[in-house]
Amino acid sequence: MDSVERWSEQARYDFETASAMLDSGRYLYVVFCCQQAVEKMIKAVIVKRTNTFPPRIHALIRLAEAASLDLTDERAQFFRELSNYYIQSRYPEEIPVLAAEMSRDQVYRIFKQTEESIKWLNSMI
Repeated sequence: MDSVERWSEQARYDFETASAMLDSGRYLYVVFCCQQAVEKMIKAVIVKRTNTFPPRIHALIRLAEAASLDLTDERAQFFRELSNYYIQSRYPEEIPVLAAEMSRDQVYRIFKQTEESIKWLNSMI
């Protein structure tokens, strides 16, 4: 298995985990796993296009730039939103506050946008 396949396989695993978390109502972990899935798919694209190891960063917009992705305004806004969940979910004192703010509708929207983004990114590898 090459590096592109490893990144994309891990992205699929993270997205499947997001789906399981959605079914169980653990909404904060849904969006965290969604962020991870998109991050890893972008990194797969970076490896595919540059044949180098992707940057060790988590900001999806910066990764998209490294991958030379042509983002629509809507997708760029979504990537910014999703990046926030990676940062915020890392600090235990913020987890209960964030979890309380999440609605099923909001999380489902993020989940569906993640699914669309993964398909779009996968088309590049």
